[in-house]
Amino acid sequence: MAQQAPPDRHSPPRLLAIDPGSRRTGVAVSDDLGLFAHARPALVVAGEARLVEAVRELVEAEQADEVIVGLPLSMSGLDSAQTARVRDLVMRLRKVLPVPVTPWDERLSSVQARRDVRDRDRSGTLDSAAAALVLQSVLDARRTGARAE
Repeated sequence: MAQQAPPDRHSPPRLLAIDPGSRRTGVAVSDDLGLFAHARPALVVAGEARLVEAVRELVEAEQADEVIVGLPLSMSGLDSAQTARVRDLVMRLRKVLPVPVTPWDERLSSVQARRDVRDRDRSGTLDSAAAALVLQSVLDARRTGARAE
């Protein structure tokens, strides 16, 4: 029987980012080196309770150490109409997940994703591209010591 290697304590934490939308929730995860964000298929679920469960399942499947949630602030940095809904989701996730849940300013991530992604159909490509942009901003900011939200 092969012995399993102990986990590498020097590897960066595995981050999972979500970008909640009205129909789909974009998903991205960090690579093993903590340098790059990679989009995953978007979640298409009905209701916030199912979304919380789907994120819990993703945390387990991806062995995530932290969940980053895109926070839709207005351009002035104030709460938008959708911000309260996402803040409520953050609180619900914090109650059920065994890992930290961190909101992160996602202003312009969807705009940038629209520029970067040609496939704008209902597959969720755009949603997950936005989540990857949010996650990449987290990875870059943490490497340089900056913080957001």
